[in-house]
Amino acid sequence: MLLVGMSAGGNPELVSSLKSMNPRIVLLPVATVAGTYIGCVLVNIALGYRTTDVLAIGSGFGYYSLSSVLISGSRGAELGTLALISNIIREVFTLLFTPLLAKMAGPLAPISAGGATTADTTLPVITGCCGERFALVSIFHGFIVDFSVPFLVSFFCSLG
Repeated sequence: MLLVGMSAGGNPELVSSLKSMNPRIVLLPVATVAGTYIGCVLVNIALGYRTTDVLAIGSGFGYYSLSSVLISGSRGAELGTLALISNIIREVFTLLFTPLLAKMAGPLAPISAGGATTADTTLPVITGCCGERFALVSIFHGFIVDFSVPFLVSFFCSLG
């Protein structure tokens, strides 16, 4: 991550590439949240959990260390464990399949798939496959999604 930061910060073309990006890029975290919730509801058709519990689990967005603790404290160890496992799977999926996602669906797909992890653990893989010009997009996305986790998890846990 240090090397990614140094290479992005030392790149004078980065500012010009940011200016050329579509301003709608700020909607990427919203699309990530919406897509995650749609996926949670669809998967829950087969699982049969309460929708609010599944949305609380999905609201971890890969931030397993916080979301699993919050969910365990308010909804029990079973759901906390499911949150831990699903968030670890999200992170590992992003680490393994970023090259394929970037090739098949474009450079924003692995950023969205990574959820909250795009600001830290999956950032080097994303910048390696998508290019340095997506480093700041990835960090911005990860920060916004990461910041929303405690609020959204708490919100859905309070509904159950």
